[in-house]
Amino acid sequence: MQISGSVALVTGANRGLGKQFVTSLLDRGAAKVYATARRPELIDVPGVQVLRLDVTDPASIAAAVAAAPDVDLLINNAGIATGQNLITGDLAEIRREMDTHYYGTLGVIRAFAPQLAGGAILNVLSALSWFSYDGAAAYAAAKAAAWSLTNSVRLELARQNTQVTGLHLGAADTDMTARYEGPKISPEQVVTAALDGLEAGRLEVLADDWSRHVKASLAGDPAEFYGSTTAA
Repeated sequence: MQISGSVALVTGANRGLGKQFVTSLLDRGAAKVYATARRPELIDVPGVQVLRLDVTDPASIAAAVAAAPDVDLLINNAGIATGQNLITGDLAEIRREMDTHYYGTLGVIRAFAPQLAGGAILNVLSALSWFSYDGAAAYAAAKAAAWSLTNSVRLELARQNTQVTGLHLGAADTDMTARYEGPKISPEQVVTAALDGLEAGRLEVLADDWSRHVKASLAGDPAEFYGSTTAA
């Protein structure tokens, strides 16, 4: 997938990684960038086509498809973090995580898939696709589902030559992680790694050391990984 000359659509483009994706796509010569958000009035990047898109609303998705029939690069970035655990958390908020990260991503892919033949999809996932953390269990479960979704739609869309790339990262320095005190990678570093990987045809991009560490740990005993990340 070549960024230069492409027509891209980015979900959740009003801040954080989404805003950085929009800016970097323009810098790399994308012919057109549709910047979308539930509140499009918050998008302030010049030179983009602004659209309202709520990934949890099928009617909103359909309207975006109708307004952007020339998209050949879809970046599924929209996300939320409710801070819910699974046993004691608010079940409505847990469902909202899954509706956004899994069903929302799937709904957008299904709607845009017919026009993405020969194009590409980039799904923004997480190192939490591969482990869970107290206080972020709902997020981890939803991202794990989105990882599986990414692998599955890649197989289904291969017949129409649509590249599907998954992006994993630890913590990026965005509003979503404002209260997180651990190491963070800059949005520019994340997006550079993602777009470089996309253009290289990679199926998976690990944007930082933490995501590489977590991925490598999957081959080992879970007791070793969780023993090093908990006080228990």
